[in-house]
This record gives sequence, C-alpha cells and structure tokens, in this order.
Amino acid sequence: MNEPVLKVKDLKTFFKIPEGIVKAVNGVSFDLSTTEALGVVGETGSGKSVAMKSVMGMIRKPGYVVPSSQILFRTNEFSKDGSYEYVNLATLEYETFTRIRGKHIGMVFQDPMASLNPMYTVADQMIETIVFHQGVKIDEARDKAIELLNKVGIANPKERIDDYPFQFSGGQRQRIVIAIGLSCNPEILVADEPTTALDVTIQAQILELMKDLQKEYKSGMIYITHDLSVISEIADKVMVMYGGTQMEIADVNTIFENPMNPYTNALLSCIPRHDIKKEKLEPIPGQPPIMLNPPEICPFLPRCQRATERCRKEWPELTSISENHMVRCFNPQVNKVSISGAKAGGTEGGK
Repeated sequence: MNEPVLKVKDLKTFFKIPEGIVKAVNGVSFDLSTTEALGVVGETGSGKSVAMKSVMGMIRKPGYVVPSSQILFRTNEFSKDGSYEYVNLATLEYETFTRIRGKHIGMVFQDPMASLNPMYTVADQMIETIVFHQGVKIDEARDKAIELLNKVGIANPKERIDDYPFQFSGGQRQRIVIAIGLSCNPEILVADEPTTALDVTIQAQILELMKDLQKEYKSGMIYITHDLSVISEIADKVMVMYGGTQMEIADVNTIFENPMNPYTNALLSCIPRHDIKKEKLEPIPGQPPIMLNPPEICPFLPRCQRATERCRKEWPELTSISENHMVRCFNPQVNKVSISGAKAGGTEGGK
C-alpha cells in the first residue's frame, strides 16, 4: 500500500447555535491512499457530508472544525524545494485553502444543477477552473476541457462545450461535473452521492465511469452514499458512520461478509438478499439521534439490541479487531452476510 495521501485523526466538526452545540462530526479517523476508494455509508444525518466538507475546507460559521482535529494532506503545494510533506488542512485559513481545493482535492456534488451555474456555458465554467489552478492560457484550457468531456462520454464535445447546463440531460450534467472535478488531476476526488438523482441504468454507467477514471488518473476517491449496493460496487474500503462518528471501518469484503458493529449488521438487515429467503425486510427501530449537546455515550444506544449497562455509562473507543478492521463497540458481533446479497439494495429501504 502506498503512503497515505490523507490521514484524518479525531476529526470533530461542531456548529454553535443559540440552543447549544451541534456535534455533527464527533471523532472520525481514517487514512486514504492514492488509487484507493473509500466508501462512506450511513443514514441521512450521520455526518458523512459534513465530515468530507471539513476535509475540503468548506465549513463556515456557525460551523467550525475543533482545533484538536488533524486533517493531514500530503502535498508539495507549500514546499519551497518541491518536496512532499504533510500539511494540517484543519489549520489553514479559508482563503489559503483555495490552493488545495479544486487543484489537489476535487469534488463531485449530489445535484449537478447546484454545481453548475445556469447563466454560463460549460466552456466558461470548465476553462475558469483550469486557468485558475493550472495557470495555462485560455486556448490550452479549452483544449483540455474538450478532452475531458470526451473522456466522460459527452458526444461531440467540441460543439457541446459552448452549450448551457440546461441543454444537457441529468446524466450528462453529472458527467460534466465529474469532468470539472478531475480537470486539475487531483490527488483526491470526493464524490457526495453523485448518482442519487439518476435512474439505475445511468447510475451504473456513472459508477463504471468513475472507477475507470480513478484508475486512469491514479486518484484516491472518497465516495459518500446511503446505498450499500453502490458501496459494494465501487469501494475498496468502507467506513460506516452514525451519529457523527464512525462505527466500523474495514475492507469492503469484511464489511459485507463479517460485520461486527450492531449498526452495520442492522443496515445489512434492511436490504434485500439473494441468498436468504425473507418474508419481509428488518427495519431499524427508532430514529437517528439529534446531535444537539449529545451525551458522551454510543449514539446507537437507544436503537441497539445488544446494549449493556456499560454502554449507558461510557463512550467506546475505536478498537482494532483484526488487521485493517476497526470497530467502535463494547459488544461486537459476528453475523455472516453474503456480499452477493448486499448488492441488491440500499440502506434507505430500512428507514
């Protein structure tokens, strides 16, 4: 495995509001290597997007990253001699972060129409990004933009580049957003549920495209989703989040075949399976926690069927169960689940 390009340690992102402190992200740690795809999965409100926006330096007031957090990114952007070193992105000023965001860390958002300005052509938006981060001339940037549109599957890119976003279909707009995210060949690409609004056929095409482009550009990828079927298709490693923290992190096969956190098991019980005949799915009882001034105990406690008295008093640490498999739980369980069965559906069906 290559040296990690990103090392996140005890990331905490809070929002200060009149009623108190919303602990949206409350202690998340992981590493990401180049060419590796990390899938981040969990219910809506689990902290997935806020955690990755913290990595991207996109959190503004009333939100803030707790000073003790570390977001260590390996780069030569600030080095005088061109050598690579780890820079703690959590300490960078918002304006300084523009040297990292887009150039070294790209992002693909869930809704392409929220990412693309309807008042400007695709050419305007792609060329601006390339010129700003790479300092090339406009003609050279245009040529690169056309090349990227061709790679992401936009037909007749030389003509279509001067069209406006509303002249493209939903799938085409998402391809354009992916092209913009990759336009500066970033070391990391963060994709926040980029296929949620697409039908299953287009979704499959976009997933295949992102896998191919990740290999071609040798980028690390963080893929955020609530859909376990997507995770099983695209991720090498999976981080399961709930209540602002990570409940389990392991390689994709281990997560699906030998999940040990009760929440991970509960998620997998919510989805249709091919290998076991079920009369009905098993939803998770209860509701996700409200992260306003939460107690320092496991956030899954009110919904967990394996909770003990110790769970009501202490906060479980993230503990190594085996090599590359970590779990936050006092009572981890073994519940064999077939990965082939997991590919049939997503977590939303169990809510």
